[in-house]
Amino acid sequence: MKVVVIGGGTGTYAVLSGLKKFPDVELTAIVTMMDSGGSSGRLRDEFGHLPPGDVRKCLVALSNEDLILRRLFNFRFEENCSLNGHSFGNLFLTALTEITGDTAKAIEEASKILAIKGRVLPVTLTNTTLCAKLTDGSVIRGETNIDVRKEKTEAMIDSVYLDPQALVFPLVVTALKEADLIVIGPGDLYSSIIPNLLVKGVPEAVKVSKAKKVYVVNLMTKHGESDGFGASDFIKEVLKYLGPGTKIDAAIVNKGKVAPEQMQDYEKEKAFPVKYDFLECQKLVGRVIWCPLAFSGKLYRHDPEKLARTILGI
Repeated sequence: MKVVVIGGGTGTYAVLSGLKKFPDVELTAIVTMMDSGGSSGRLRDEFGHLPPGDVRKCLVALSNEDLILRRLFNFRFEENCSLNGHSFGNLFLTALTEITGDTAKAIEEASKILAIKGRVLPVTLTNTTLCAKLTDGSVIRGETNIDVRKEKTEAMIDSVYLDPQALVFPLVVTALKEADLIVIGPGDLYSSIIPNLLVKGVPEAVKVSKAKKVYVVNLMTKHGESDGFGASDFIKEVLKYLGPGTKIDAAIVNKGKVAPEQMQDYEKEKAFPVKYDFLECQKLVGRVIWCPLAFSGKLYRHDPEKLARTILGI
């Protein structure tokens, strides 16, 4: 079965980590390269290459868990040293891009080195900036500024767009058209998931694909991005950017309460569990799957194995 996962960040890491354990699954991850802060953003500013952060996470997710290189790719230098805060994997991908002169080739070479199961494709090779228009008419530029809202947090996001418009990486269109199953999410709505759908050619390829289309709803809202959103609000936004005529066959929603000890850090971040508004969700998608999907540990995140089994059971 050919499975394409569209996303970025921790959510996509969980999906890929779970799905790679099934031998009959042929995986392709489609992610953006639009970071504007942290290690990735600094490398982008210094070298002019696309920021490698989300690609690195996907490569690590798809690599063999016993591989020492996997741990090395995830290694982050302490902030009190000259490489303050840089991830080794980000530096490695930047160096490979310098050597090959080609971002796609660098990712391909890193995939071989890590012996990943599947492949990772950047949604575009265009050096573009993610922008968000707020409900008060103002605009925030940069993925990190949208992801970590430090100003105008009282205004909701009205829409997001790319400046300049980006050209789709051709292999992405092929992968989507040939897929048996397309999985969208979970992940930060406006800074990880929807940026993929802003690239011209992606929504069109999803629409014409004969694959089943599944959206995994986030466990938590995010302050400055999706404050107060219920599950149906996430689904509506994804459908909006997929464009008219595209249907989601199934939405996967987590069932279960968050333990008080799990909520402590999230409350500080003004993040809260996504409410499941059943009737509204039922109006938007072909089928809603409501089942326990979260870890029982300290962090409130998707359990990769539970999530993978639910996705493949559709």
